[in-house]
Amino acid sequence: MNDSHRELTNREIARIGKLVVSRCANYDEEYGCLPLDGTCYMLGICYTNSPLCKYFRDAVLPTAPALYALFQKASLASCRQCGKRFHANGRRAYCSDACATAARRRQTAARVRRHRQRKSGEM
Repeated sequence: MNDSHRELTNREIARIGKLVVSRCANYDEEYGCLPLDGTCYMLGICYTNSPLCKYFRDAVLPTAPALYALFQKASLASCRQCGKRFHANGRRAYCSDACATAARRRQTAARVRRHRQRKSGEM
């Protein structure tokens, strides 16, 4: 399996279960999933590439941004500074503002160093 299709951690499974029980309009504690007339299959989900209940995907999952990001089909990129994997959107090259700042400082120092070397070579 690649990084976009992985097994969910116990904490993520618990958070999905908590979302189903607390926010899903189709779930009833006594009857389970009302449209399926039985157990909600979202309570037994184990992988990020598992099929999602359409109502859960469209109405409930967007209320939890961290879980929502797990199920997006977005590609993962590596941060150029620290190597951490993150969801690439647009032209981002760094995972955070701190990494972008550190990289900018490193690039500026290298540019100034080259400039000083050229200046000292001319004199």
